[in-house]
Amino acid sequence: MTANLRPALEGKKILLGITGSIAAFKACEIVRTLRECGAHVRVVLTENAEQFVTRLTLETLSGEPVYTSLWGVSTQGNQGTHHIDAARWADLVLVAPATANTLAKLAHGLADDLLSTELLAFQGPVLIAPAMNPAMFAHPAVTHNVARLVARGVRMLGPVPGLTACGEEGLGRMLEPDDIVELVAQAFYAKLNGKKAVITLGPTRSPIDPVRFISNRSSGLMGAALAWACVRAGYQVTAICGPTEARLPQGITVTPVKTAAEMATSALAAWPHSDFFIAAAAVLDWDVANPKAGKIKKESGELPRLEFARNPDILAEAARQRRNGQFVLGFAAETDSALRNGMTKLLAKNCDAIFINDISKPNQGFETNSNAGWWVSRNPRRVFELSTAPKSQLAITLLALAEGRAPQAGQAVELVLENLEYLEHGAARNALPRELDAKTH
Repeated sequence: MTANLRPALEGKKILLGITGSIAAFKACEIVRTLRECGAHVRVVLTENAEQFVTRLTLETLSGEPVYTSLWGVSTQGNQGTHHIDAARWADLVLVAPATANTLAKLAHGLADDLLSTELLAFQGPVLIAPAMNPAMFAHPAVTHNVARLVARGVRMLGPVPGLTACGEEGLGRMLEPDDIVELVAQAFYAKLNGKKAVITLGPTRSPIDPVRFISNRSSGLMGAALAWACVRAGYQVTAICGPTEARLPQGITVTPVKTAAEMATSALAAWPHSDFFIAAAAVLDWDVANPKAGKIKKESGELPRLEFARNPDILAEAARQRRNGQFVLGFAAETDSALRNGMTKLLAKNCDAIFINDISKPNQGFETNSNAGWWVSRNPRRVFELSTAPKSQLAITLLALAEGRAPQAGQAVELVLENLEYLEHGAARNALPRELDAKTH
């Protein structure tokens, strides 16, 4: 998860306020994850929070002094403004956990300790993750305070239903640290740009019988990284997901599927209302045409005879349905003559661009966190070679190329050739230049 959040959080300055809830111990994990994502974290502990978690622990995890008092030492050399130093420093304030008492203070503008004072002085985004007994959270006074804060633009992260520390079930449990960190990252995403993206990802399955199926090695990691990149860029994302454990961004539309037919139906239904189609899924070319209703028993002594039927071509159909202004990006995982075969697929499917990778090479393709390959587009006719990079970085590069932007620093992108006639007429009339053909071996 941290790789997909790092582009949004790297270098950001987060002020974390921790208040007196038993959930305070989870704040340690929040600090650790924010740091892993490249953020700078400073912590303000309330007096009651110190009963649950120590300054030493948080100073060790954050690498920064932890502040508890209005009368501490200024971090900016001006003792008279110590109480608002952190507010001047921070890009975002997160209060996690936030007690009922803290919500009441903030709702009514009280400033009787360091955290509440910093919050009054802070002018940026404020995120609050409440944590308390379900009956307390349901109390009209708390409900009123939450509504008051939301009306001022404060963003509430939860709480969620679940088992609380007192043993009661209900709405009051703090969001898990990973979910909180993701929502912090979302605060730095671009505003919605009015565009929509459909992304297929992961493998598909074809049942042989109720126990067995045919599938492939796709992990869904590349498609998930593209979903994260699109969300950060302001797209509304619909993800059509084959069976995958890849973590997807919160707030997107997710449609889980298993078979190629299910993926085709869902993806093509969403496509007419979208701007960008990303076919990152590894869809089976053939399905088992004669799956058995009952488990095939090995005791029968006979080898099962499987028949196959060709699956719908989702990429080709999306390209066929494309209207002016829509963009279709395909993917080609190859093992032999990768660039040539990938270009042939680009022309055969009639998509706008394709990303080609040679999965016979190490650290590329399935079940890895990195990838490399070639970006080939038809308008303009260009071939870029993309060096090995984390899939999270590669996704950012692919999105930039699709939008006609210069890729950001972080991945080597070499323009190999422009105006390649092969992309106009294909192998029937033009041979692939030797210097490119050699790169695939």
